[in-house]
Amino acid sequence: MKVAIIILADTENYEGLARVVNALEAAKEFKEAGDEIRIIFDGAASKWPVELSKDDHPYRALYESVQDKVAGVCGYCANAFQVRDANEACGVNFIEEFEGHPSFRSLLREGFQVLTF
Repeated sequence: MKVAIIILADTENYEGLARVVNALEAAKEFKEAGDEIRIIFDGAASKWPVELSKDDHPYRALYESVQDKVAGVCGYCANAFQVRDANEACGVNFIEEFEGHPSFRSLLREGFQVLTF
């Protein structure tokens, strides 16, 4: 199975935290099953890799368990939300395939099922 998990949730509230945790749990399940998976942080979610990389974040271990499946962060959105440098410091890749954004068409063309959180 090929699955792309697109995280759109903001860091500003508990609802966003719940969405990112559910996305990471789903990614962990797919990873443990041996599926091909890509995690993409898009929109306001471009702030999450920085938050989840903090030493004291309660879900850092969960993030680290699937960090090797993080394809990257939308480059356009990282700039728009002023987190490009912080993401770069965390070692996150930027995805800028279509006008500075990830190409969802490419994911579908490659046979990925797309889940959004």
